[in-house]
Amino acid sequence: MSWKNQLLRKKSVTQMLEQVDKTESSLKKSLGAFDLTMLGIGAIMGTGIFVLTGVAAALHAGPALVLSFVIAALACVFAALCYAEFASTVPVSGSAYTYSYAAFGEFVAWMIGWDLILEYGVACAAVASGWSGYAQGLLAGFNIHLPHALTSAFDASKGTIIDLPAVLIIVIITALLMKGTKESASLNTIMVLIKVAVVILFLVVGVMYVKPENWSPFMPFGFAGVATGAATVFFAFIGFDAVSSAAEEVRNPQRDMPIGIISSLLVCTILYIAVSLTLTGIVPYHLLNVKNPVAFALSYVNQDWVAGFISLGAIVGITTVLLVMMYGQARMFFAMSRDGLLPELFSHVHPRTQVPQKSTLVVAALVATFGGLLPLSSLAQLTKVGFLGWLSVGAIIYFLYGRKHSRLAAKDDSSQT
Repeated sequence: MSWKNQLLRKKSVTQMLEQVDKTESSLKKSLGAFDLTMLGIGAIMGTGIFVLTGVAAALHAGPALVLSFVIAALACVFAALCYAEFASTVPVSGSAYTYSYAAFGEFVAWMIGWDLILEYGVACAAVASGWSGYAQGLLAGFNIHLPHALTSAFDASKGTIIDLPAVLIIVIITALLMKGTKESASLNTIMVLIKVAVVILFLVVGVMYVKPENWSPFMPFGFAGVATGAATVFFAFIGFDAVSSAAEEVRNPQRDMPIGIISSLLVCTILYIAVSLTLTGIVPYHLLNVKNPVAFALSYVNQDWVAGFISLGAIVGITTVLLVMMYGQARMFFAMSRDGLLPELFSHVHPRTQVPQKSTLVVAALVATFGGLLPLSSLAQLTKVGFLGWLSVGAIIYFLYGRKHSRLAAKDDSSQT
């Protein structure tokens, strides 16, 4: 077979579904529409609602931030509809990697999957670092302080060695993921309900302090500011794609995947709009350029007791984001390994829990290393390298390993003999 044909060889939907039915590499079907909705909300609603709202209002959109959220949501709806259609038609782990394998061929699928590994990995490490900051702030409120060397990533000039809380939360999430998908989803549901309850508490208390005059001028930066705000808050919606990683573990994917993806996006959009209206109604928009705008707004009106709950909600919210992202990355390793493009150990499934435990452990080790030792600034640099160095490394790995070990390559060889 020519190199061109090797790079463009595709997996049919029938081949993918047959692969799922193999008991030695199949995942347990234990999730329903409600579980998927909670996973989606868990992945989407995190730093976006607790951090980005303030920055976008203060610097870009003002009270018209509500329009920014509407525009960003509309853009996401079309992508969400595509994911819902693909996930229901091809209920197989791997998300965009799997869909690309059927549509564009092996090499494109590999490169997309390889890039998603970086995206999920850096996101997990960054979220773990953010979780550490919130957790240490909460502990400080109780006058509990960790040794300075264990409070942040390695920095000899500051005397820090490792971000211990970031590593610990990764270990806890990993232990949970290895117990089973249904168990992970159940705890995620509890945390999501707590997070939503905290947001609703903010809305109930905050609406009493809304001053309509704070909404004027409504669009201080013009429509250009609204558009810039939409681009900023678009990242608040990222995460629903991770839901499609669970397609293989859904009992009725044709029905439940579209419900889970669309409903999670809808719920988050409604909450984002309500929070942005309330936030800019309580505090003049130009004062919202802070790291914790929701808690700040309540402190602004002397409701510090609610602000404490908001901080707790932020910690819980970030925890669910980390859980879903690590879940998605482990399934990405699993799918690529099952296709032969990564070593076979990543596709080993535990006989009792039917979870890819080795894949989950490797993901945890990588995320803990990056999250514990690299500062946020360095993690951000890694994403810039990913359109350059990371993809180059990925191409080399494919040509040296993946191209030869691909399951499709083995089928091609057997058909020619």
